[in-house]
Amino acid sequence: MSETMTERQSAVTESDDGTRALLLTGIWTLAAGVLAALLAATVFGGISRQGPHTNAGWLSLMVAMMCLPFGLMLFGLGFAKWLRNRRLRAGR
Repeated sequence: MSETMTERQSAVTESDDGTRALLLTGIWTLAAGVLAALLAATVFGGISRQGPHTNAGWLSLMVAMMCLPFGLMLFGLGFAKWLRNRRLRAGR
C-alpha cells in the first residue's frame, strides 16, 4: 500500500512541481525587459553616453535593468528543473 501512495504522490508532484510556472514567468519577464529596453532606445528619445534623454526613457531603462536579470534567473532555474525532471523520467 505504501508503494501505491508514493507513486501517487510522485505523480502529483511531477505534474505540478512549478517548472512550467518558472519557465513562463521567466519568459514573460524577459520579454518585458526586452520591450522596455527597445522602447528606451527608440520611442523614448534614445540613449546616449550620459543616459536616456527623457524621463520616460529613464523609467524604461530602470524597468529593463530589473526585468532582464530577474527574468534570466527565473528562466534558468525553470530550465534546470525541466532538465532534471527529464532526466528523472528517463531513469525510470
